[in-house]
Amino acid sequence: MRLGSIILVIWLIIGVVATVQRGYFNDKVSCANAGTVIVTILAGPLNYVGVNPKLTCG
Repeated sequence: MRLGSIILVIWLIIGVVATVQRGYFNDKVSCANAGTVIVTILAGPLNYVGVNPKLTCG
């Protein structure tokens, strides 16, 4: 269980790094921006193999 927790934390940290690199925290706060930030963080390392998640609200 401990290894799984460590992997999860590393996964989320990589997602946060990808979000910062894409400049999503500099954008105006909106539903779509918040959703994009969340899914980018959850995608983690997948961001570096071509996944570019974006959400729209509506």
